[in-house]
Amino acid sequence: MELVTLLAEDGTAIGTAPKDAVHSDATPLHLAFSCYLFDRDGRLLVTRRALSKRTWPGVWTNSFCGHPRPDENMLDAVVRRGTEELGARPVEVVSVLPAFRYRAIDASGTVEHELCPVHVAVVDDAIAPDPAEVMEWAWVRPADLRDAVANAPFAFSPWLREQLPLLHEAGRI
Repeated sequence: MELVTLLAEDGTAIGTAPKDAVHSDATPLHLAFSCYLFDRDGRLLVTRRALSKRTWPGVWTNSFCGHPRPDENMLDAVVRRGTEELGARPVEVVSVLPAFRYRAIDASGTVEHELCPVHVAVVDDAIAPDPAEVMEWAWVRPADLRDAVANAPFAFSPWLREQLPLLHEAGRI
């Protein structure tokens, strides 16, 4: 059973709960993360969520997301999850938006409510995504992604739409 860390409004840990039980129409604030993977040519990996995903199925998003295990180091969690989901190990992982937080409701009524630090990393290996997580992927230029989100925001996850301008302001995308 995968556990997530529940958080108080100030971001301090207050307990754990099973991941499957937490994501509902009343999702409590919990700890997660997002990661944007780049290749050595500066292209960004975007992924399309598998249709079997509980929230935002079939939507394009950042490279990958996840939840650190209770007491797991955040950077270790990013590397672990990237390797699990994409079959390639992220390197040079850097936290760029450590206090990013959002709340969004998908079409099914399921709420995401996360303190979700955002990271950037590099990947040198070919990716081999887990089909239960990712149905499509593409390597894009960051400017092309910004244009696509501006022109068709409905095709992208709400967290990517919120994170992208912040990452651009920070000079990371």
